[in-house]
Amino acid sequence: MKLIYYKYNAIGPYKFLLFFILILALGCRIEPEKNETQLKNQNEQNTNIELLIGTSTSGNSKGIYKLDFDRKTGTLSNKSLLVESQNPGYLYLSKDRHKVYSSNSTKPGSVSVYEWNDTRSHLKVIGQHSSEGDGACYIELNPSETLLAAANFGSGSIVVYPLDKDGNVAGFPRSVKHTGSGPHPNQKSAHAHCVKFSESGEYLYAVDLGMDEIVAYNITADKRLLGQSQTVLKLDAGDGPRHLIFHQSKKMAFVINELSSTVISVKINPATGQFERIDKQSTLPVDFKGENKCADIHLSSNGKFLYASNRGHNSIAIFSVSEQGKMELLANEPVQGDWPRNFVLSPDNEFLLVANKKSNNISVFSVDQKTGLLEYTGNQIVLSQPTCLKF
Repeated sequence: MKLIYYKYNAIGPYKFLLFFILILALGCRIEPEKNETQLKNQNEQNTNIELLIGTSTSGNSKGIYKLDFDRKTGTLSNKSLLVESQNPGYLYLSKDRHKVYSSNSTKPGSVSVYEWNDTRSHLKVIGQHSSEGDGACYIELNPSETLLAAANFGSGSIVVYPLDKDGNVAGFPRSVKHTGSGPHPNQKSAHAHCVKFSESGEYLYAVDLGMDEIVAYNITADKRLLGQSQTVLKLDAGDGPRHLIFHQSKKMAFVINELSSTVISVKINPATGQFERIDKQSTLPVDFKGENKCADIHLSSNGKFLYASNRGHNSIAIFSVSEQGKMELLANEPVQGDWPRNFVLSPDNEFLLVANKKSNNISVFSVDQKTGLLEYTGNQIVLSQPTCLKF
């Protein structure tokens, strides 16, 4: 004890204190580097990413679910119910992935806003709002995330809500009801099926299956309300346009037609918002004679391949896309299920996942990066009436 005491006095109380602080500081500096390395290794080993699923709750599903998707093997696992909800048919995630929005295909329709709990194991309801119509089937945020738009299939109307800085609905919605019809028995009235904001946020495009039209609405200067509308594309009678997607780098878009089982490519005039048709192709083999209704459409991240789902033929149509927007049908890949309502490409475009509503399963396909063709991986998972997949 005396030896320690004399050494302490020899160093001096203040020098000893500084020496002790220096040792602590070095330890604190070294330990985070060790933790960061461990975290990096852990992230490399953990190849799972979140897949959210909207469902039709007329069967055994209860709302929005989550699955783990292994981005290396293409396997699906760990199914969990995130929140109970009635018919959360289409989902949209905020850029920071903290907020989840859903359109609820009910009568009357509604949209819901959720956020994650602290452990990211459940979704908490932040708000549920009337969609100002029936059968809300699609939902999207504008690029600045100040507006939320939804399409009502049943009532043929669209609605736009202002959002606050936290992504919550703040203020009164603005809704517009479409009027029109087409020659097909499913076109007795307007049926808005999709809403998409332009890249600039200046326009909101509404795809109406019942009217055979795509309508554009100007977003006013305060970016909170809908302005003047215009028809930007009149489709062939009976086409029944359903969904619209944009090319990632070119001023082009692609439309899938539910009733005529076709896809259309268009040029976009960013100044006026108008569309000019480039090409139109069937999603079906020439020898197919049965009934079919197209559903979803997606473009590969390099813009070279287009995918479209056939309900009835139960396949994914695969197209090559030229630099000018011309399309060529390469193949039809069976979906390993029935009624492919929705599908999604994985973030790295290595896999394509299909939600087969009537057969209650999600099937997984690998994507050939050179040819765009699909191959069934043998991976699938059972889930009652999946309607939307979101990474």
